[in-house]
Amino acid sequence: MTASWFDHAIAAVAPRMAARRVLARQAFETLSRGYDGAAKGRRTEGWRAPGSSADTEIGMAGALLRDRMRDLVRNNPHAAKAVSVLVNNIVGAGIMPRAASGDDALDRKVDALFARWAAGADADGQLDFYGLQTLICREMVEAGEVLLRRRLRRASDGLPVPLQLQVLEADLLDATRTGALGAGRLVQGIEFDAIGRRRAYWLHPEHPGDAHGALRGGLQSRPVPAREIAHVYEKQRTQARGVPWGAPVIRALRDLDDYEVAEIVRKKTEACVTAIVFGDEEAQQGIAPAVVDADGNRVEQFEPGLIAYARGGKDIRFNQPAATGGYAEYKRANLHTIAAGFRVPYELLTGDLSQVNYSSIRAGLVEFRRMIDAVQWQLFIPMVCAPVWRWFTEAAWAAGQIPTPDVAVEWSPPKFEAVDPQKDAMANLLAIRSGTATLAEVIAQQGRNPDAVLAEIAATNAKLDALGLVLDSDPRRVTKTGSAHSGEPGADPANDPTAHKAPAAGAQQD
Repeated sequence: MTASWFDHAIAAVAPRMAARRVLARQAFETLSRGYDGAAKGRRTEGWRAPGSSADTEIGMAGALLRDRMRDLVRNNPHAAKAVSVLVNNIVGAGIMPRAASGDDALDRKVDALFARWAAGADADGQLDFYGLQTLICREMVEAGEVLLRRRLRRASDGLPVPLQLQVLEADLLDATRTGALGAGRLVQGIEFDAIGRRRAYWLHPEHPGDAHGALRGGLQSRPVPAREIAHVYEKQRTQARGVPWGAPVIRALRDLDDYEVAEIVRKKTEACVTAIVFGDEEAQQGIAPAVVDADGNRVEQFEPGLIAYARGGKDIRFNQPAATGGYAEYKRANLHTIAAGFRVPYELLTGDLSQVNYSSIRAGLVEFRRMIDAVQWQLFIPMVCAPVWRWFTEAAWAAGQIPTPDVAVEWSPPKFEAVDPQKDAMANLLAIRSGTATLAEVIAQQGRNPDAVLAEIAATNAKLDALGLVLDSDPRRVTKTGSAHSGEPGADPANDPTAHKAPAAGAQQD
């Protein structure tokens, strides 16, 4: 930007003033060339975008968002399906642990102990550890957050490990506990120390929505040490608490409900009046008739199948309800919006596969699975599985069942069902053969314990050998074409592609 003649004139008398004037004009022009989204004017009039913190926004809206989303999941089939799709893909049959200390004997002992403990891990005595994972994930998606509490038990309780887990809804966290607290602070029921570490959770003894609990004084919250709690939620900002995953489309879900109700009421209203019998004079002059029923009583309420009569009526006119145009298109467009808000593919939300082929559904699922993979490894495993494993090993060590509380672990999320199992199996085979993946890694991707699978394969092979059986699926004895390997009973070396053949006379060898 060059200085104008006026700037030069000022500079001759007051150079500093001229310089400030040029810099101010330059700053103004820079701002005018900034982001269109930050511009103010008619197009952005009414756009409210407060600069409040995430905790402030959640503190004002979190409880209402949670209640409304739960109501939608109870009564709206699309909201219920979206939650179900997310839970089934994130957790499925369960994210399973495998001890990985490097000591085979210790790993086998810890895995067996965890399997026995997992069967009775629920403090309510109804679910196993993997059922608790499903409940936790559902609360995380539907309500936005959930609390998992460690419950230490007595040795006399007869548990494999003196530990159980209790799932608590986010409503038990006392959101009124907010403000300074000594050198730390309270944020919606979560107590932080002076350097921002979580120190305690202020919990109601009973659910605030339980009328009997309120009458018994159950609304008086008390602090529970943070080491006893696993707080599970998705962090989208640096907030202390979470919000329902469907928050961006709560209004869209409600509007779709209202639209369908209005359409149904309109159709029912149109279908109520089957026909009206008009009088000749009224029909010709367009006079509104006094409508009565067959008994001569004035009609003041429509009923299904009603035939109304005008006095002295002779001409009958049948009602023809109008066809609704654009209903399917509107609903499909709205469901696309809802699917995007929940971050699930439209086809999984609705079950409508009429608009897709193999390639498009596979491409859509690849991106969805990448998102699910990130949720599993960056959210659910660190926030749920890791604390539970730490609590388990500490309790088992304290009970004298394992020699150390520090046992490394590997987690195996549930496998994704293949759209084309044969192609995926061939891709895994090529990855193993090329060295870009290990057999144990591929087995773990199927949601199984590699050590257990390999041990099962070894036991099966030993049993087959003892019985003298050779199956077509046994690569030790049968080639890909179904022929026996060289040296096996009945093998024909000429038909064995793996057999070593001597080169023909005069032939060159590579």
